[in-house]
Amino acid sequence: MTELVTTVDGGPQQVSRRVLVNAPAAELFALVADPHRHPELDGSGTVRPAPVDGPHQLSEGARFTVGMRQLGLPYKITSVVTGYQQDRLIEWQHPLGHRWRWEFAETTPGRTEVTETFDYTTAKAPWMAPLLGFPTQNAKGITATLTALAARYATP
Repeated sequence: MTELVTTVDGGPQQVSRRVLVNAPAAELFALVADPHRHPELDGSGTVRPAPVDGPHQLSEGARFTVGMRQLGLPYKITSVVTGYQQDRLIEWQHPLGHRWRWEFAETTPGRTEVTETFDYTTAKAPWMAPLLGFPTQNAKGITATLTALAARYATP
């Protein structure tokens, strides 16, 4: 099913993937805009199902904290919403400056193109991301996330 996920050229310092999902944009947006549900979405294995601190419906400027785990070490990240268009786009910025963006474009009623992007153009040290392998690592996580999202709404 990973063949359903396509690479999107977002330019340098961005990793983007897209998938077509059999669900309305509003439903998919509601899932992503609720940080309490992010463990359901995460294909990277880094978001912990720990309690989330923040609203159940994100909005421009909202802050939320999620539990994470990398290299076996647990930690928490507080992000702030930097882009918001109801049912179309949600983006949040990590404390180190990089951003995660989700875009939703309903192509026909009940079918939506979902694009997830890791954007490190705004990172405090964007040159470090490739050195630490973040583009490759995040491409795999995004692909797994979008593959699972499409499978979740696959018609039998």
